[in-house]
Amino acid sequence: MSKLQSAMEYLMTYGWAILIIAVVLGALFQLGIFNASTFTPKAPPGACHVFRPNGPMTTSFINLQGICNGELPQYVGVFSGTNSYISLGNIAGTNNYWSIAFWTRTSTLSPLVQYPIGFNGIGGHAGIFIADTNDCGQTACIGVYDGFSIVEGSSTATNTWYNVAVSKSGTTYNLYVNGAFVKSGTMTNLPLNQVFFASRPDAALLLHGMLANMQIYNSTISANEIGALYNEGLGGAPIALSSLVGWWPLNGDAKDYSGNNNNGVPTGISFSSSWQQGYSAP
Repeated sequence: MSKLQSAMEYLMTYGWAILIIAVVLGALFQLGIFNASTFTPKAPPGACHVFRPNGPMTTSFINLQGICNGELPQYVGVFSGTNSYISLGNIAGTNNYWSIAFWTRTSTLSPLVQYPIGFNGIGGHAGIFIADTNDCGQTACIGVYDGFSIVEGSSTATNTWYNVAVSKSGTTYNLYVNGAFVKSGTMTNLPLNQVFFASRPDAALLLHGMLANMQIYNSTISANEIGALYNEGLGGAPIALSSLVGWWPLNGDAKDYSGNNNNGVPTGISFSSSWQQGYSAP
């Protein structure tokens, strides 16, 4: 009886403290504080780059140099949704065949449509967008707009990292999310002119969230290659170096690490080291 009484007294004395500790630990887990990626070593800005011994846009003897084993970055780009974007200009050699891959996380679905990447389209503006339920039906979605037609793809949620890729071959393009094929669409001859990150060229429908590891190729990379890019994780390096025209890790700056000098011009952006919430390594 005395043991039972002692146990009851212990619970009455320390029960609230134990409950509070459990609630705090649960909140920390929810915020990703105990996520394994939080404690892994982070690659510093510029840790990995493409070396082109014969100069920009050459392909002979190109290779990766530095820390290129998929370490997560120290920073990612943060965009406020208001006058916050990166402009690139025109990406050479991307007419009928090109591919785009990147990681993104939205903080809110307001504005109702946001563009992680935008460029000139058919009679207007084009790009890869994230839209809320009013535009996508019952769930928010990731899709592609070419200035004329819209292809809505995979559903999405706020505060969650997604790997998005679009691979264009002639008039057909394929949309992939987290390495998996989602949907195909059609698009006429559409080069990547006036490219912007987190905005359209008209500075409308800006992204409110984060971007990392932006890659652009002047070829149609395969489904297997897109799957491999996803499996490398948010800090993965490009895999088709011979057709890589731009690589912007956004790990502390807007520089192009493809060796082609397509450096971005940032406006109103910041870089955060606290980006792990919502990220799960593939």
